[in-house]
Amino acid sequence: MITTANRLQTVQEYYFSRKLKEVAQMLQEGKPVINLGIGSPDLAPDASVVDAMIMSMTHEKAHQYQSYQGLPELRQGMVSFYQNWYNVTLNPLNEVLPLMGSKEGIMHISMAFLNPGDEVLIPNPGYPTYASVTNLVEAKPVFYNLLPENNWEPDFEALEKLDLSKVKLMWIGYPHMPTGAKGNKALFEKLVTFVQKHHIILVNDNPYSFVLNDNPQSILSVPGAKDVCLELNSLSKTFNMAGWRIGMVCGNAKFIEAILKVKSNMDSGMLYGVQKGAVAALALPKDWFDQLNKVYENRRKLVFKLADKLGCTYDKNAVGMFVWAKLPEGQDSETFIDKVLQEKHIFITPGTIFGSNGAGFIRFSLCSNETQLEEAINRIKLSLDLKVAL
Repeated sequence: MITTANRLQTVQEYYFSRKLKEVAQMLQEGKPVINLGIGSPDLAPDASVVDAMIMSMTHEKAHQYQSYQGLPELRQGMVSFYQNWYNVTLNPLNEVLPLMGSKEGIMHISMAFLNPGDEVLIPNPGYPTYASVTNLVEAKPVFYNLLPENNWEPDFEALEKLDLSKVKLMWIGYPHMPTGAKGNKALFEKLVTFVQKHHIILVNDNPYSFVLNDNPQSILSVPGAKDVCLELNSLSKTFNMAGWRIGMVCGNAKFIEAILKVKSNMDSGMLYGVQKGAVAALALPKDWFDQLNKVYENRRKLVFKLADKLGCTYDKNAVGMFVWAKLPEGQDSETFIDKVLQEKHIFITPGTIFGSNGAGFIRFSLCSNETQLEEAINRIKLSLDLKVAL
């Protein structure tokens, strides 16, 4: 009998891969499901971005294998983006590496730095891929708590009490997904000091810093951070280019060289036209972000109304592409969202997929238009006898 690798016993199919099959089946059956679950931007990139891609595809080298490090103008565009918006200076030759989406960067970084048995600090709640990739490379996840009473920030006293002798890597992500906690310079400074003390590589996953956030920040702006930190970033949410699969990892040349060793053995470069479109996107002015955030602001107001009708509470000051909401006391996240999906045909993400500290929470995406959100509100009515908002 042919069996799969043991590492597959440590992970499951990604939640959204499984759940979206169920949603697709319901749609096929004629059930009008409104998807408020996944953060896949429904808006288009700027027209100049699409034009740049189309025009580039007649270039004589457009259909050939591309550089593993990306086009020089793309790296320069990423470096200029970091200088203009985060006040971070990077060397385009060796301190930035384009990626096919930042999600692949999680695997590349893990493969570059982790040996079997190494330990990894992973936020709870946090992006599920951190833990699954850690398991796939046979390292050990060590979850650290993020709690609402601490504004979803790490408890450094609790971290210092852990046995950190085997910890090699620490994942963070501010603005935080799924909670929308902003993070701040003081937090970044504490994190850099912590990992310097314990000889840990810190990775900040930073794809949401421009969505409903008037103060984009990079951990690399902290003095000394580049020596111990990497930062992932992405064009997916910032420029409505999720399906284009383009992101970046930034940090010191030694770290980037190690990641390139992995990446160059796993792909053969990124489509030329995608890279040229990304160059155009990275140069967009502030007006782009302002217009995009007006749309998200209007959508968020409607999601707040929907959350109110469901009896939820939430932080109006949170940022990012989602609304993180606490269910009425005693409600189970997965039972709740399944009931809403089956009875009202609205798909919402349960907080538990992000970790045990997501119990009692749900997450709404802002990637549905106002008409769909108004329809979702109209489908909900309060059901007092069930003590659940439906």
